[in-house]
Amino acid sequence: MNPTIWMNQISWLDYKQRLIEEQPPIFLPVGALEQHGPHLPLGTDGLLASAVAADTAERVKGLVAPTLSYGYKSQPKCGGGQHFCGTTSVDAATLVGQVRDAVREFARHGASKLVIVNGHYENQWFLIEGIDLGLRDAKAADPACALQVMRLEYWDFMTPDTLGDVFPDGFPGFALEHAAVLETSMMLHYHPHLVRLDLIPDDGPADFPPYDMYPARTDWVPPSGVLSSARGSDATKGMLLANEVAQRMAEAVANGFILPKA
Repeated sequence: MNPTIWMNQISWLDYKQRLIEEQPPIFLPVGALEQHGPHLPLGTDGLLASAVAADTAERVKGLVAPTLSYGYKSQPKCGGGQHFCGTTSVDAATLVGQVRDAVREFARHGASKLVIVNGHYENQWFLIEGIDLGLRDAKAADPACALQVMRLEYWDFMTPDTLGDVFPDGFPGFALEHAAVLETSMMLHYHPHLVRLDLIPDDGPADFPPYDMYPARTDWVPPSGVLSSARGSDATKGMLLANEVAQRMAEAVANGFILPKA
């Protein structure tokens, strides 16, 4: 029987042994609790980040840590905004602190490879800051710290050819794909029981001006929270996207870390 990839399902002794003997890449998914229209669950970002992390870990003999499930504040142009019931966000300092502490702790464990898999568009810069501060802390505690960190957004591993197959009428862009075809199709592949195809709205695509306003103009956002139509989503597209993402992420993990000299 193959050992589990889920870090929270093994003992600390098993975890320590695997770190010593295998030095596996550890995947830390980061998501958000954010509205995804009437047809997808609030936890979509974390669910997808965890799922692609698991698929990738299977390919590279990695471990998947529990998901950081609260993300930075939802923005109107890529997540619908903060005005939706159920969207539960954290301040930038909170997210930075969570990632900083996690990086420092994995370094203390003796991990050498950490892959932070982002599933929420708005998280990106705060993950970078958390990584930077966490590595600074780790190096201060142990100048010989060997931890390297890879940060990625899983959607960046979708190729133009595959996006062309999924969107024969043209790809609207990742920002407008909130709760639309990409996420809905991947959720149909990974978690079909959580998707309500009968509730897909006809809103979108959203038409945003080339500037932002504060306080946010909630009337810019379609009432459903979906920024582009999810019509045409299906599990076959989701499987195509998921397989490509996991395979290309596995290649990145295999190639991206500097291996210690024998």
